[in-house]
Amino acid sequence: MSNSQSVHLVCPQCAATNRIPAQRMSESPVCGKCQQALLTAAPVVLTGQTAHKTIQKNEVLTIVDFWADWCQPCHMMAPQFEQAAQQLPNVVFAKLQTDKYEQASAAYGIRSLPTMVAFKGGKEVARQSGALPRNQIVQWVQSLA
Repeated sequence: MSNSQSVHLVCPQCAATNRIPAQRMSESPVCGKCQQALLTAAPVVLTGQTAHKTIQKNEVLTIVDFWADWCQPCHMMAPQFEQAAQQLPNVVFAKLQTDKYEQASAAYGIRSLPTMVAFKGGKEVARQSGALPRNQIVQWVQSLA
């Protein structure tokens, strides 16, 4: 975190950047612009416009699942990723469809699918390729916290 007093969090609904007091992160913070929940315990669907901002501005652990519509292992992992998001509500889980937003995903050097990349404060902190079951996704994310 850039500031021990507060953290930046991008709204999954309107993409506004919010500054949340660190001690209030566990109190279901809402967006100052649209009043929607900032931490949804569900994967956020990123677009070409929101991917870069979400990855660069979020100061909380953000796990991005890079996937493609033609990728069968990606489809098999999708419900596992969703269940992991429900278990870790203070982590932002997001999905970026690489075949739909090629330019946005190319910036992160994705070579195989599915690939999960962990970001914090705009920096990549870890990467995991291949489909994983929910419990392994949760263990991997917890090991990064």
